Amino acid sequence: MLVWFVGLYLLVTISIGLYAASKVKNAADFVVAGRHLPLPVIVATVFATWFGSETVLGIPAAFVKDGLRGVVADPFGSSMCLILVGLFFARPLYRLKLLTIGDFFRGRYNRSVELITAIAIVISYLGWVSAQIKAMGLVFSVVTQGAVTPEQGMFIGIAIVLVYTLMGGMWAVAMTDAFQMTVVIGGLLFIAWIVAGLAGGVGTVVAHAEAAGKLDFLPRFEARDMVAFIAALVTMGFGSIPQQDVFQRVSSAKSENVGALGSVLGGSIYFVFAFVPMFLVYSATLIDPQLVARYLETDAQFILPQLIIQHTPFVAQVLFFGALLAAIMSCSSATLLAPSVTFTENILRPFLPDITDGQLLRAMRIVVFVFGLAVLAFALSSSESIFEMVENAYKVTLVAAFVPLAAGVYWSRATTQGALFSIAAGVGLWLSGEVLAPEGYLDGFLPVQFAGLLGAIAGMVVGSLLPQWFGRFSAQAARSHVY
Repeated sequence: MLVWFVGLYLLVTISIGLYAASKVKNAADFVVAGRHLPLPVIVATVFATWFGSETVLGIPAAFVKDGLRGVVADPFGSSMCLILVGLFFARPLYRLKLLTIGDFFRGRYNRSVELITAIAIVISYLGWVSAQIKAMGLVFSVVTQGAVTPEQGMFIGIAIVLVYTLMGGMWAVAMTDAFQMTVVIGGLLFIAWIVAGLAGGVGTVVAHAEAAGKLDFLPRFEARDMVAFIAALVTMGFGSIPQQDVFQRVSSAKSENVGALGSVLGGSIYFVFAFVPMFLVYSATLIDPQLVARYLETDAQFILPQLIIQHTPFVAQVLFFGALLAAIMSCSSATLLAPSVTFTENILRPFLPDITDGQLLRAMRIVVFVFGLAVLAFALSSSESIFEMVENAYKVTLVAAFVPLAAGVYWSRATTQGALFSIAAGVGLWLSGEVLAPEGYLDGFLPVQFAGLLGAIAGMVVGSLLPQWFGRFSAQAARSHVY
């Protein structure tokens, strides 16, 4: 019976997405929904894009093992990203009326910087989108009680998401997100009410978590722990800022103020509701300790789905899996669209200078399909957990794109040479560390992505202040792009 309700939900979602396709008339409609979205829709799509499989399955699994110190990157870092975007980046980027974040790098610096950062952005999405597809496979397997394997579920999941994302683009993402946000919030709050009753109340669960040390958040006052804490926070907090999905939500708003406020509100709501799945999973330690112990040894991501199936009434199961699928599908569609648009606009289009708007729209849809297949292949081959796949996705943009973006917006002396030096130093230190010192530089003291960020900052400063041997500094470009 549960599988039929899940199927009905999927049908409704696809129908909404296909209806949204009727609003797509050109590439701008496909990418930024014609810049017409009001504040409630922007808030919904910001929230729904980030509230994905890692929030419902990955973060709680990390929390039940390591407490709040194990989830510094998400939700703390990710929420920080969305709030920082709203406060410091939304308005200056919105005013430029660009299609992609890659367009900023071309206008502020040059084609080389655009190409390199676009490649970095596209690569970074592989892990994030794959995590969503992997989670969909898990859900279909659980809902069908093993009749559908996780691998088969991944094929079904990517097919469903591709159907409405291919046709409706950002319009489909926005309209389905608004619907799915309602399902997620309503469903999880109802589940939390039921589970709290089973566990003896919210106070009992919180007190137990506190006694177990799970609510300790700040690092110990030791240099190694503090550096690791900061590195985890900025990996997603800064690494997520130069991402196309964030930029798309801001740029799809009907005004710069709506875009900025929508990002702040969406990030704040995300932060609050990210604790609901953590509460649910930790409640399982009181409701069914044997279940928790069993899956901690195998795959902690199964704790919450199994808790719902084994200990809650049928209506709660319907609402939970509806909310879970809503979270995964909204995140999947958004993160599938973003890199595909970036690839088409910033990597492919410059090689096709005479392409028409209609041809560009067709090319974007083809790239969405191809990227979907690549994501499926990556998900099938990866052994990482959902949380690890998402967290690792942002390392590349942290070291390659964040500093050129931030300096490009706020430092008038940032130059093309500075951006190239920044990328070279950041990526070089990060990749070298991954190969030579995967546990971190200085005997594990300095995480490699944090070393890459520091190198990127140094590269930008040194490269911009030295005589300009590479690239061309344009005072006009600096004036038009610096906030």
